[in-house]
Amino acid sequence: MFKKEKTALVCGAGGFIGSHLVKRLSRDNYWVRGVDIKEPEFSKSTADEFIIGDLREKDFVNRVFDRKFNEVYQLAANMGGAGYIFTGEHDAEIISDSAIINLNVLNALKLRGAGEVFYSSSACVYPSYNQKDPENPVCSEDSAYPADPDSEYGWEKLFSEHLYLSYQKNYHLKVRIARFHNVYGPEGTWRGGREKVPAATCRKVAEASNPGRIEMWGDGRQTRSFLYIEDCLDGMRKLMDTPNFSGPVNIGSEEMVSINRLANIIINIAAKEITIDHTEGPTGVRGRNSDNRLAREKLNWEPRISLTQGLIPTYNWINKQVAKLKDRGI
Repeated sequence: MFKKEKTALVCGAGGFIGSHLVKRLSRDNYWVRGVDIKEPEFSKSTADEFIIGDLREKDFVNRVFDRKFNEVYQLAANMGGAGYIFTGEHDAEIISDSAIINLNVLNALKLRGAGEVFYSSSACVYPSYNQKDPENPVCSEDSAYPADPDSEYGWEKLFSEHLYLSYQKNYHLKVRIARFHNVYGPEGTWRGGREKVPAATCRKVAEASNPGRIEMWGDGRQTRSFLYIEDCLDGMRKLMDTPNFSGPVNIGSEEMVSINRLANIIINIAAKEITIDHTEGPTGVRGRNSDNRLAREKLNWEPRISLTQGLIPTYNWINKQVAKLKDRGI
């Protein structure tokens, strides 16, 4: 059945990072099984086999894990941007859905095993008390404790890190854990409430008249760093290819900008005259930036693509999606 050299199972293959990961693995001559509750929204999956189902259902997970794969990637989670994570309206679903998925996956791995297991954690695990100063956030891997994530999403991610490391210790799995920092790029969610700030801002600018106005939650002085999808995939591959290191390790960019600065970069790319109207809304912590010292030391990795370089194809892709909807009268 498998004529290719290696096999991989990608859980969450219908999502943004997962669908791009499947493409990368396919190019690298893996036989890939993709699994998700939905297929990728914007392009056909390149997986050799794509199985649709709910990873919260134990029987389905056991059917998916019907053999030992060389590599397993667990990216599936209930997640979204600030408008979804920080309102408090979805907390129970966010925690329970993702925790159930991870427990199901780990118990299946306990039975079947895998060569390597990748778990996607998040920068949201870092304590809110270290991210109050937008100019000097502290996000080194060892700063996660004493724990105080700013959202239930972050709490679940921190708990699940311990799950994976515990299963590694007790059941001899080979685990890799990365803490992602705001990954963005083409073919990501860009409307509907779950989009993250780069995509949301690209959409607002694309939809705005010229000259025009856009709304932004908060004063725009909060800071973040953003990682382009191709750099994210490179970091993941580096982590998977590094022996005797499980992480957690930051996979992010150290190019920290204010959200006002992010918006102005996108406005310049669009070549529009746009005024920003600041409004009340969920914003998360005041400052967050990836600390890549451990990634450089252990993985010999750091991002290659600047924020402006990554935002150009991202904006152009979202602008095309906006134009398609306008043509259809939506």
